[in-house]
Amino acid sequence: MFSPRPNQPLRSDKPGHRPLRRLLSWLALPVLVAGLMLVHADPGWAASGGRIGGGSFRSAPSMPRGGGGNFGGGGYRGGGFGGGIGFPFLIPIFGFGGGGVFGFLILMAVVGVLLNAVRGGGNGPSLGSGNGVAYPARPDGPVTIAQVQVGLLATARQLQQDLRRLAASVDTGSNAGLQRALQETTLALLRHPDLWVYAHSDVGQVPFASAESTFNRLSMAERSKLSREVTSNVSGQRLSDTSLVSGDSDAASDFIAITLLVATRTKLALKGSDTAEDLRQSFQKLGAVGIEDLLALEVIWQPEGAGDVLSTEELLTAYPDLQHL
Repeated sequence: MFSPRPNQPLRSDKPGHRPLRRLLSWLALPVLVAGLMLVHADPGWAASGGRIGGGSFRSAPSMPRGGGGNFGGGGYRGGGFGGGIGFPFLIPIFGFGGGGVFGFLILMAVVGVLLNAVRGGGNGPSLGSGNGVAYPARPDGPVTIAQVQVGLLATARQLQQDLRRLAASVDTGSNAGLQRALQETTLALLRHPDLWVYAHSDVGQVPFASAESTFNRLSMAERSKLSREVTSNVSGQRLSDTSLVSGDSDAASDFIAITLLVATRTKLALKGSDTAEDLRQSFQKLGAVGIEDLLALEVIWQPEGAGDVLSTEELLTAYPDLQHL
């Protein structure tokens, strides 16, 4: 337990800090409980799936360009509340397409950062490079996290084969490999617009300090929708579930579901997914994210096991935010 030095009061004991700390502490527990309830999924009915991904939030952040610390025309300024985390971060959270669990998790992450900032008296977290060298606590701006989900007719079995080949060949342990995985996946999806039936997209920004935990929560929420991961290539490690053989979905399957989860330093203004044209432009923008800006990627699809089926009911139960195009 931290003990203050003699005659040195805790920052949180200042009159102005106590009410805010109490308020945030009261909010934290219901927010956490509600979030866990929302992301819980019952995999008992789910189909098997595949996964490609990787990335790192541990690299040293680059310094803000131009010396001003602005991001995207003034959305971020260092020296704000909580060691460089200003309230402008809260604004995009309520503005991206649809909210739902995605928005709630991002809100949870920001609440966590605010709580840490209050407890630490305004000192931001320090970031390490993994080699013992400490970097300044100031991040270089918010991280954009985008999620696009699409339900395709199961006749898009070529897409399953493309993803399977990509998982067998791509180097997910490098940024170049992750960018290739992102480009190849978006290209494969763009080649099958006639098979798009349902779609949903979300995009929001979080402080660098909470980006990894937010991304991991979203990834776990999507992975929990799979009964098992038959094909997996994540962070340079290829794994396979030997109890089930990968292969095309059964002829009785109605849909193939694909989720793209991307974390990037680039501010993404996705068109959304209200129409097929909006979805096409969203895929194009995701595929254009550069190597230096791509922080993390998850490509998750189901079904993946030979003969597996994903019915209409199962699709819409697992992905309740999907909208018919």
